[in-house]
Amino acid sequence: MPSILTKREKEVFDLLIQNMSTREIASTLFISEKTVRNHISNVMQKLGVRGRAHAVIELIRMNELSL
Repeated sequence: MPSILTKREKEVFDLLIQNMSTREIASTLFISEKTVRNHISNVMQKLGVRGRAHAVIELIRMNELSL
């Protein structure tokens, strides 16, 4: 089954669960903080959840992310 996440969204969430801030993620991936927030927002919208934590929980439940 194909991933619901784009490659970049997965990269953002992989860093997010390592407790990185939006600024740190942006710096690591060489993108703007706004772009990081857009990726997170897009994933939350795809999942129909409110909040980053809920998105992480759902992605783990769906085997899209692992801790």
